[in-house]
Amino acid sequence: MHGTDNPSSSLPRNDPTGLQSFAVLLRRMNTEFNRIAHEFAQAQGLHLTDVQALVAILDADPDDGPMTPGRLRRQLDLTSGAVTACVDRLEKAGHIRRVRAEGDRRVVHLHYAEAAKSVARDYFQPLARGTDAARARFRDDELRVVARFLDEMNRELTLLRSRPSRP
Repeated sequence: MHGTDNPSSSLPRNDPTGLQSFAVLLRRMNTEFNRIAHEFAQAQGLHLTDVQALVAILDADPDDGPMTPGRLRRQLDLTSGAVTACVDRLEKAGHIRRVRAEGDRRVVHLHYAEAAKSVARDYFQPLARGTDAARARFRDDELRVVARFLDEMNRELTLLRSRPSRP
C-alpha cells in the first residue's frame, strides 16, 4: 500500500497521536480490563461471558427499556441456550433478578441485584481509584476531549459490530 492509500502509514511509529500508538494503547487497556474482568469472574465463580452480561445489564440504555434475555442475546451475540444458561448462573449466584413484565407476564426483565452491585463496587474500587487518579492528572478541557474520543470510539465499534461479518 502506498502512503497516499493509507494516511496512517506516513506517521512515525513513535508519534503519540498516530494510529499505531493509539492501537497499542487501546490494546493494552483492553487487555488490562479483560484481565480484571476475568479475575472478578473467577472470584465470583462465573464465566467471563457472565461478567459481560452483567455489564450489559448494568449499562443498558433506559431509553431502550429494561434488559430482556432476547436483547441480551443479541447484544452479546449468543445463542438462546447460552443466554439461558448465563442468566441462570447469574440469578443463582445472586447477581441478577428476573422480573416478569406487568403488562405481559411472558416478558422477563433482567435487573442487577442491589447486593451484587455492592459486591462489584467493592471489588472494582481499586480500579475506580486508579481511574480517578488518572483523571486528576488532566484539566477539565482535556478530559472533555478524552471523553469525546472514547464516545467516538464506542460509536465506531458499534458500527463495526453492526456491519455484516467479514470473511
